[in-house]
Amino acid sequence: MSAVQRHAVVAGAGIGGLTAAVALHRKGWRVTVCERAPGPAAVGAGIVLAPNALRAFDAIGFDFARAAGRALPAAMGLRRPDGRWLSRADTAGLAARYGGPPLAVHRSALVDALTAALPAGTVRYGVEVTSVDDADGVPVVRTRAGDLDGSADLVVAADGIHSPLRRQYFPDHPGLHHSGETAWRTVLPAAASPVGAATAETWGRGRRFGVVPLADGRTYVYATAVAPEGYRPADVRAELLRHYGTWHDPIPAVLERIDPADVLQHDLYDLAAPLPRFHHGRLAWLGDAAHAMTPNLGQGGCQAVEDAVVLAHLLDGAGPTGVPAALAAYSTARCARTDAIRVRARRAGRIAAVTHPLAVALRDLAVRATPARVAHRALDDVFDGFTLPAAMGAAPTGVGTR
Repeated sequence: MSAVQRHAVVAGAGIGGLTAAVALHRKGWRVTVCERAPGPAAVGAGIVLAPNALRAFDAIGFDFARAAGRALPAAMGLRRPDGRWLSRADTAGLAARYGGPPLAVHRSALVDALTAALPAGTVRYGVEVTSVDDADGVPVVRTRAGDLDGSADLVVAADGIHSPLRRQYFPDHPGLHHSGETAWRTVLPAAASPVGAATAETWGRGRRFGVVPLADGRTYVYATAVAPEGYRPADVRAELLRHYGTWHDPIPAVLERIDPADVLQHDLYDLAAPLPRFHHGRLAWLGDAAHAMTPNLGQGGCQAVEDAVVLAHLLDGAGPTGVPAALAAYSTARCARTDAIRVRARRAGRIAAVTHPLAVALRDLAVRATPARVAHRALDDVFDGFTLPAAMGAAPTGVGTR
């Protein structure tokens, strides 16, 4: 730890921003997290933490996921709307291959645990970061209420998919690309869930429906459909029934138990092009602010966790004057990996969202013909690809399986 404690300001209290705050705090930094929302979100959705994200959490000693998460059931896979299985995966095989199975958690539970790992008062709700002036090498953080008190040695832009800080520093970037799909997400209470232990995603013509049991007995439910940007049905339940009401059990029963007031709808976007770098001076971008991707590989939150852990690792021991060099190393470590996954997620979404009957039939045939071991092997670079790069002047550090 430096003789003078360094100060980091994190814009955004999502999973990536809070993971960065925890990782930096454990490296001896004083951290201030600014979150524009007035308080912790009571609603939300589930998230599946893949082995690479769990390995990153291990690297900073954060073990909430194993304590409160739930391993995906022994059988999971893809189905057709009539219920026929296209593929089934053995999570025991995934655990053996990657050192542990994926874990399903509620986002709010993960956010709460990350927040609890920080000193009281670290997260300031109702404080929206609008811009950062880094012209003189000492970042000045501006909020809607005025400049943030105190100087910052580092600013972490974890301000989401519509990142104002990304727009400020990359004004010529083309911004977001609409995937052509919209998504609905909700979480069913344990008493209302008819799903049991089943985990599955069902693919139809331009539509998908998924159910994931969570640790506390609740069920994460999500659905996607090809739809124009900005489309919002007046009656959410009727819209979901129209799309999925005739699909296999337990989907109709799930739809009957959904509370429309708890359903989140978002159009699906990714970045139209990669950012040229993830840093500027003493400012670093991570998560959706740096590399927004569609959820088709389940890697958006997982890559944000990786970003945060790598960032803190490279800053450790860099010293006050070494922050810009550490951030440049962070860009080098993260840009290529995250963009490859962004592109791969986009391609996967296009395959899943095909609408022509012949294309759907060919897609389904290809999925059924692919052996599980081949499908697993195709994910090796994603699930087993997290490593800690060499710190400033140090030898590379590998992060093995858990």
